[in-house]
Amino acid sequence: MYKYLRIRWQKSIDDAKDLTQAFFLAAMEKDFFRTFDPERARFRTFLRTCLDAYVSNHDKSAKRLKRGGAVEFTFLDFQDAENQIDIAGLQPSNSVEALFEMEWRRSVFNMALELFQTRSLEQGRELQFKLFERYVLDGLEDGRRVKYEDLARQFGLSTTTVTNYLAAARRDFRRAVFDKLRELTVADDEFRREARTLLGVEPE
Repeated sequence: MYKYLRIRWQKSIDDAKDLTQAFFLAAMEKDFFRTFDPERARFRTFLRTCLDAYVSNHDKSAKRLKRGGAVEFTFLDFQDAENQIDIAGLQPSNSVEALFEMEWRRSVFNMALELFQTRSLEQGRELQFKLFERYVLDGLEDGRRVKYEDLARQFGLSTTTVTNYLAAARRDFRRAVFDKLRELTVADDEFRREARTLLGVEPE
């Protein structure tokens, strides 16, 4: 939401911080989201519409919520969001719909990854997670993805074991994505639609 305000609405850093926190406070107090209907739109589209309406009607001089007042906010990592804007070189001319879609995917995958890591540690599968992290998350080496044979040497495993562990890790990660999507959606049709969008497969 902060990135959207910075890019779509061209808000300053301070204004975007204020508006992000004020919007969510107002959303909770006034129950903005009670009218959400998953049959009519995706939640992120509905959320963006609510934010657009809020900003359009916001009287900056009279209604701006000052930071550090009587309300205690949950910490929001604005600096990290600002860094990502700088790195990506995002401009107002870019499609805000594409930006929102990208942020949705990133946030769901990040939450699923945290869940996957927690489950892996709890179930004694730390090695599988580390292999997944090394192969999938660390990206490419010299323009080429790391080979299974290299992973086998690095971790002291056979190539067959690496193959099996990565296959299991992918299944576990996909299951974590599905579980997070179930938490984030309110209807089965919405859940299945989002699963197909994110992973290109029918949910389990």
